[in-house]
Amino acid sequence: MIEIDTSTESGIEADGSLRAALSEKVRAALTDHDGAARIRRLVLPGSPDRSPLGWMQAQRQTAGVYWSGRDDHRTVAGVGTADVIWDDEVPIDYDRLGRQLADRTAQSDSGVRWYGGLRFDAPQPRSPGWPDQSWKSFGTYHFQLPRFEWVREGDAAALVCNLVLPRDADREEALLDAIDALVFPDVAPVPDLPRPLGRADTPNRSQWTRMVGWALDAIADEALSKVVLARRVALDLGTSLDPLRVLQQLQAATENCFHFAVRPGDGPAFVGASPERLLRRTGPTVQSEAVAGTRSRGDTPAADAALRDELFESPKERREHAFVQEAIRAELEQLCTNVETPDAPGELALARSRHLHAPLTGTLRSGMGTIDLLKGLHPTPAVGGVPKDAALTAIRTQEPFDRGWYAGPVGWVGDGEAEFSVAIRSGLVQNARLALFSGAGIVDGSVPDREWEEIEQKIGDFAAVLDLGKCENGASPR
Repeated sequence: MIEIDTSTESGIEADGSLRAALSEKVRAALTDHDGAARIRRLVLPGSPDRSPLGWMQAQRQTAGVYWSGRDDHRTVAGVGTADVIWDDEVPIDYDRLGRQLADRTAQSDSGVRWYGGLRFDAPQPRSPGWPDQSWKSFGTYHFQLPRFEWVREGDAAALVCNLVLPRDADREEALLDAIDALVFPDVAPVPDLPRPLGRADTPNRSQWTRMVGWALDAIADEALSKVVLARRVALDLGTSLDPLRVLQQLQAATENCFHFAVRPGDGPAFVGASPERLLRRTGPTVQSEAVAGTRSRGDTPAADAALRDELFESPKERREHAFVQEAIRAELEQLCTNVETPDAPGELALARSRHLHAPLTGTLRSGMGTIDLLKGLHPTPAVGGVPKDAALTAIRTQEPFDRGWYAGPVGWVGDGEAEFSVAIRSGLVQNARLALFSGAGIVDGSVPDREWEEIEQKIGDFAAVLDLGKCENGASPR
C-alpha cells in the first residue's frame, strides 16, 4: 500500500498547495540529512480521481516511466530522473547490475523502486538507420528512479519525490524549480492520433515464409524443438506522435495486461500492453507463468466457446505450451525450492485473444536474488525457443532487424521485491514514426500463412487504435 505521512494535512490538493507542501518537505529533508548515503522517498496524499497517465502527459520533463500492474491495482507514472542505472555493454553484465541494484535498494526508504528493463538479446546486431539505432539510448539495461511520481493504488493516491543523498544536498534550488514546474491537470487530454501514411513489414511475406520454412527444417533435423520468430511493422505517421496518447488508447482497449512506457530522455519511447508476467518476487516467494498458444475471441458466446475448445484441443498449441511450461519449471528449480505447477493449463482470456496459461510458484533459494531470476528465466520459450541457446542463435541469424527491448523484461525492482512482464505487444515511438513488434512460436506443424495471421491478430490492439488498415498511400496492412 501507499505509505503517506499522516502528519500532512489531507486537504492540501484541494487548496492548491501541493507544490508548496512538497517544497517544504524537500527543504526539511535536505537540511536534516547527516551526510550518509540514503535514498529518501517523500510522499504527499493526492486525489485518486486524477489519472496518473494524464498527470504524466502534462509534465514538461521528457524522461519518464509508466507502470500499471496486471492484477495489483497499482499504477505509477514517473517523470524526471533522480538516479539511473544504465549500461550498453555486450553481453549484459548481470553481476554488475545485481550489485548496483543491491547497493541502491540497501540505502533506500521503504517503497523506493527502480523502473526499466533489458534488451532481449544484447549480441543481436543493429542495422543502420531507424528503428534499430534508436534502441541505443535504452542501453543493454536501463533502470530509472523517477524524481517525481504520481501513484494510484485502490482508493488512495500520492505525489512522491525521490531524493538521493548526499548528492541532492547541493541541488536545492534546481529541485525547488522542478517542483514549481509540476502541473496537476484536472482532466487527461483526449487522444488525437494521426492516421498512418505508410507501412513496411520486416520481413515481408515471402521472406517470412522462407524464415518459417528454415525453422521447420531445423526442427525436423532436431536442431531445434521450438523457435519464436518475430516481425516488425514500421509506420510512417506524417506528424509527431505522443507515445503516452498511444498508451492511453491502448490501455483502454487491453484489460488484464501490464501497461508500460519507458522513455530514457528526449528521444524514443517504448510502450506496450503485455499479457505475460515473467516474474513476481515478494520476499522469498516467486511467481512466474507459462503463456503460449493463441486463438482470437468470438463475436458470439457460441463462437467464443468454439474457439476456446479449438485452442485447448489443438496438439500444436498444447505442444507449444508444454515447451514453455517445462522450460520455466526447470529454470525455477535451479533457483527455487518447492516449485509448483498445474498438471494442465488454463486460459488467459484477453479482449481480442486468448492463450493457454499455467502459473508456477516457488521459494527463492538462499543467496539468490532478483537478478538471478532475470538471468535464469529470460528469455522464456514463449519469446525465444528450445533449446534456449540454439533458438537465440537462430533469431540472430534469421530475423532481419534488432528486437531491442521487444520481448525483453520490463518492470521494476525494489528491496526484496520485483515484478517484470515480458515486453510483447509493444512498440517504439519516435517523432512521426512507430515500429510495432510481435512474434509467433514455430513448432512441428506450424504453417507460415497461419503464423503470419496470428501476428496480425496480436498487433490488432495497436491496429484498432491507429487504424492501420487504412494507410493513405495504399500500403497493404498485410
